[in-house]
Amino acid sequence: MTQLTVVAKIQAKSGSEAVLYQELLQLIQPTLLEEGCLNYDLHRSIEDKTLFLFYENWASRVFWEKQIVSEHIGVFQKNTEGLIENWELLLMKPEKSRS
Repeated sequence: MTQLTVVAKIQAKSGSEAVLYQELLQLIQPTLLEEGCLNYDLHRSIEDKTLFLFYENWASRVFWEKQIVSEHIGVFQKNTEGLIENWELLLMKPEKSRS
């Protein structure tokens, strides 16, 4: 199986960034407990307070696909309805191992 790297770029609607940030934080612990999750790192732009990014690595796409239909992702989607301006998802694979 090929490792999967996911970059999720999330832009909050202006004025909703504090609530969205709290909801994003709630995703971290249960996701790290998911089988196949290698890392799940939340980042926030230092120039734009509405911009967040998750950098994730999964043992394979199969594990990531199980996670995206999990209960905590469903709760997140419900709790953040109307808070997100834009969402961009990049699915990538490593091309070269670190030396």
